Amino acid sequence: MLGQKHRLNAFMYLYYFLAAVSCWFGLQSLLGGFRFVAYVRREMSRPSNDYSPFVSILAPGRGLEDGLEENIRVLLTQEYPAYEILFIFDRDEDPAIELIKRLSQSLPNIPARIVIAGPSSDRGQKVHNLSVAVDEVNANSEVLVFVDTDARPDRRWLRQLVAPLVDPMLGASTGYRWFVPLKGGFASRLRSVWNASIASALGADRSKNFCWGGSTAIRRETFERIKIKERWRGTVSDDFLITTVMKENRLPVHFTPQCLVASVGDCDLSELFEFTTRQIKITRVYASQLWLPLLLGSSLFCLVFFGGLILLAVRIALGFSWLVLAFVLLLIFLLGAVKAYIRLRVVLLPLKPYEREVTRDLPAHVMLWPVASLLYLINTITAGFSRVINWRGITYELKSPTEAVIISRNQT
Repeated sequence: MLGQKHRLNAFMYLYYFLAAVSCWFGLQSLLGGFRFVAYVRREMSRPSNDYSPFVSILAPGRGLEDGLEENIRVLLTQEYPAYEILFIFDRDEDPAIELIKRLSQSLPNIPARIVIAGPSSDRGQKVHNLSVAVDEVNANSEVLVFVDTDARPDRRWLRQLVAPLVDPMLGASTGYRWFVPLKGGFASRLRSVWNASIASALGADRSKNFCWGGSTAIRRETFERIKIKERWRGTVSDDFLITTVMKENRLPVHFTPQCLVASVGDCDLSELFEFTTRQIKITRVYASQLWLPLLLGSSLFCLVFFGGLILLAVRIALGFSWLVLAFVLLLIFLLGAVKAYIRLRVVLLPLKPYEREVTRDLPAHVMLWPVASLLYLINTITAGFSRVINWRGITYELKSPTEAVIISRNQT
């Protein structure tokens, strides 16, 4: 009996040690959240400059998707003096083309062109589309802007995204997405919570920022000088590659919080798992140095938090003391909940048009963040065993950062 008590005490000492480590990481994460809040507030209050050269927006697409008409309409009505939009598809039978033509005819002020890139054979279709389109831009274009068709920026997005490039030493200006569920539901809200933690990794340290392909601006001269198009050969991830090349050339990436854009829509559990796992599989291949820390960090948290909940239930059932354990679990939860709260409150500044929808999701962000951490662990483990992804109806095997094999292609 005495030996069992000693073993139990030794186990609890080990648990509390791991819990202390988890609390330390939680505190550092919370401090990072406060830095994110301060940065967003500072940048949002900064007066914009008048830098507004001719811009080419490159918008690769494939098939119809929820909200596409509104997303395209916003791109065609930007408050910007002179720009063009190139909508790029792999085939001229794509059903989205007729929608774009109809909208372009009703909003004729902005030059909008359809580019048919053809099917890719040795890289991701999106990367192939962009590679073809960069050779089709207007000769007067000074800035290339990349956008995803599932993003819904506001009408000042283009001006705000391009403005930081007034500094010729800057490599790129980038925004990021914030998932805004329409109908709500567990899966849609969990996707928003899962994605939010990545958004708050951006901030003042330009050397650590990354480019998001759904909202990135680069001077054309910079794009050509550092040979991004050539480096796109064999890759599936346009933005991971751009980020890598920026770091190799020691070019800073500016996060522009005004360009935190809404991605409006819902998903089910299957779509949630497919999206989140695909992101981590891509991360494992293109930023392998991030995969192991993510695996270890999410493993530690899940072991301490969810293992602690099981341990708490057992101790209560057996009549053992449990107040200290309950306090530790509450502390761990509160560290993440406070960060989620302050992060969501500050993103209301750039997402003002969606204030009602974003505020409605506040309870989910505060309560579901531990579940998002568990999902990260599942994603990371899955990514350790497979490099096959499905992206817009095309299945790829990611052999390496410079080699992608197309397994199958569905017509959309």
